[in-house]
Amino acid sequence: MYIERLKKFGDQLQCVVTLTEDLAKELSERADRQLKAGVYHGPLHGIPWGAKDLLAVHGYPTTWGTKPYIDQKFEEDATVVKRLGDAGAVLVAKLTLGELAMGDVWYGGQTKNPWKLDQGSSGSSAGPASATAAGLVGFSIGSETLGSISAPSTRCGVTGLRPTFGRVSRAGAMALSWSMDKLGPICRSVEDCALILRVIQGKDNLDPTVYEAPFNYDATTKASQLKIGYIKSAFDATENHATKAFDDAALEVLQKLGAKLVEVELPADYPIAALRIILNAEAGAAFDELTRSEKIHDMKRQEANAWPNSFRVSQLTPAVEYINANRVRALVMKAMAETMKNIDVLVTPTTAANQLVLTNMTGNPAVIIPNGFNEDGTPVSLTFLGKLFGEAEALELAKAYQDATEFHTKHPEAFA
Repeated sequence: MYIERLKKFGDQLQCVVTLTEDLAKELSERADRQLKAGVYHGPLHGIPWGAKDLLAVHGYPTTWGTKPYIDQKFEEDATVVKRLGDAGAVLVAKLTLGELAMGDVWYGGQTKNPWKLDQGSSGSSAGPASATAAGLVGFSIGSETLGSISAPSTRCGVTGLRPTFGRVSRAGAMALSWSMDKLGPICRSVEDCALILRVIQGKDNLDPTVYEAPFNYDATTKASQLKIGYIKSAFDATENHATKAFDDAALEVLQKLGAKLVEVELPADYPIAALRIILNAEAGAAFDELTRSEKIHDMKRQEANAWPNSFRVSQLTPAVEYINANRVRALVMKAMAETMKNIDVLVTPTTAANQLVLTNMTGNPAVIIPNGFNEDGTPVSLTFLGKLFGEAEALELAKAYQDATEFHTKHPEAFA
């Protein structure tokens, strides 16, 4: 059924790079045989899913969304692909990403938002968010370096989990920024994100950044049991006027759930926006060979702020600036740890100034959930930030919020 839906709607949404039809048949038949033999791998057994096309899957191209790598293949599956396969999940498609994990434009076009088909799905986990929102897959795996789970989850009205840096192995995934890249699930609900994180987390002896930390998620946890902060300046900020009514309503819901909200502010005495130089320099290093070759001209996007020109500029970044930026980053990480010291979860409008840059630099986890709809029918979101390796608490509060609201149960009518 899911393969048929992907064939029917994939072109309309421009969210599919490759259907893994033969593999899906093999995996689904294996899942059926195992069930008949009394072998049940858990709640993901037989569930169809889609992989952002920066994850290696043996036997299929891994294009990274751009023509220079359109025929690229790898011999080994990415660790998350292996782990989901071992859990009985059925991979049905490799889904689109903006070229080399930027935006929603890939070599085949622009991935669309199922809620508004003349609008892109945002990036760069564009295909995973679009396909999940449209019900073309049960869930998907995306990645985030600087907003690539958060932005499309917001645009497409799905639930995204950006785990702590070092929670999930990136072995077999495209490297954009070695010190910032993170893999995580995009789902319909918080509960699904928790189920998937439990499967894909932990060491694999391939990605040396992975840290073995407990994940003690409890779906019965109440808001009143958690220490909850909220970024007051972000909720008050005029730049968030487009979502202010939704943001204010969210605080009211949390208070009704018994949450005692504490005013908290993100570290502000640092040049947060300027820290993007770290991503740009590392991305330039990751694609140094491409930048020096003629193949970079084959990339679809060539405008000033697209990767080709960013890679070229990164060739001129002084090592001193990169090192000093990381020194500031270390101070920001320390300040963020101090900010989170006395709370379990921090609630913020997703669009809060510098929130995405800061928390991607510090590596803190985030849960992004739908939080209402604009007049044109497009979704808005709310974000729950956790301590380092504090995904459980962030998910617990987000689930309590979802249980008290119905935003995540709404689906685009054209794909019902």
